[in-house]
Amino acid sequence: MKLFRKIFLVFAALVGLAAIIILLFYRQESYQLYKVLTFFDKGNISENFRGVKDIFPTTTVPKPDRSDPFPISSKPYSLPTSFQVNDSTVDTNAFLDFTLTDALIIIQNDTIRHESYSNGFKIDDHHISWSMSKSVVSALLGIAIGEGKIKSIEQTVTDYLPDFAGTGYDQVRIKDLLQMSSGVAFNEDYSDFNSDINIMGRYFALGMPMADFAKTLKRERTPGTYNHYVSIDTQVLGMILVKATGVSITQYMKEKLWAAIGAESEAFWIVDKSGMEFALGGLNITARDYAKLGQLFLDTGKWQGRQIVPREWVLASITPDAPHVMPGKRANAALTDGYGFQWWIPEGSKGEFDAQGIYDQFIYIDPKSKMVIVKLSSNYHFKNDKKRIFHELEIALFRKIVEQRI
Repeated sequence: MKLFRKIFLVFAALVGLAAIIILLFYRQESYQLYKVLTFFDKGNISENFRGVKDIFPTTTVPKPDRSDPFPISSKPYSLPTSFQVNDSTVDTNAFLDFTLTDALIIIQNDTIRHESYSNGFKIDDHHISWSMSKSVVSALLGIAIGEGKIKSIEQTVTDYLPDFAGTGYDQVRIKDLLQMSSGVAFNEDYSDFNSDINIMGRYFALGMPMADFAKTLKRERTPGTYNHYVSIDTQVLGMILVKATGVSITQYMKEKLWAAIGAESEAFWIVDKSGMEFALGGLNITARDYAKLGQLFLDTGKWQGRQIVPREWVLASITPDAPHVMPGKRANAALTDGYGFQWWIPEGSKGEFDAQGIYDQFIYIDPKSKMVIVKLSSNYHFKNDKKRIFHELEIALFRKIVEQRI
């Protein structure tokens, strides 16, 4: 019994020493891991979504020398009091409160017609985009293709990243990555602690290079045949962009996009230990600058008469071109929304499209009404929404706002 006690005490001492060593030498990584594990907790989520720069290492896209703000209407819009989803009537303000809406902006005809902030957010606060980052990466890829830095979306991952030979991404076309049809196996269930997406989050929290994680993924289906949302597909697109342009995503965004649209504030990207941007979801910008990105795509890539993103790329980005990416329930897709080049086309779309991020981030664009709606949220209920009810409600609200303002 005494021997067992001694062994236990020695073991406990070793565990304690290991913990001290980890805290001393991996203090930042330990803190980041803790923040990732508690990032979406009810009491902290809005603060975390606003304060990413204080948690993770980042790179900065500086504010341009010249900003080009939207004019603000002297006659702001009132929101609809309610909207319909199937046979139910939903109170608008109650829904906005329940989904912890941090910011809501409505742009119509290049003018701010509604702007509101909640949960401690202000006009100049940055908000993490999550997967809306993907749509920005796609825009940058379109610019790179327009400049001839990337020859064709028919080229493959391994044409640019030969070290991916033998992985799930070997010989996968750039187009298949853009359309979330890589064929790579990936579980993106945020409510499952052991899902691929949550393992990736913990991996990233420790500062491990995303390239190393991407190389662990395996092929599940024939590429280009099934629309299955795999966030790492966008991370690989980001790596291709860096390889093709010879500069970081941050630098390329500064040179080709941020100054060109007269952004009102700086932007910043979360980066891993290798300095690679968290391309799949690490962009942080203000609500007004998200609206600028929406306006850019509403105007088919043009800003004040100057073509920033090639028009052909914008149109291809929002136009599903194969059965597995068409909107509607189908056997060759996991979700009912359609998909372009990192942009979503809602089921029942009459021309509208959107960028989406987890926990209810949206840039919703309706070309017919010349309207852009940005909704940034800290909806901690999101991870338990297995049936994507919040998505259905968000789209219904946006459509009601458009209908009321046509």
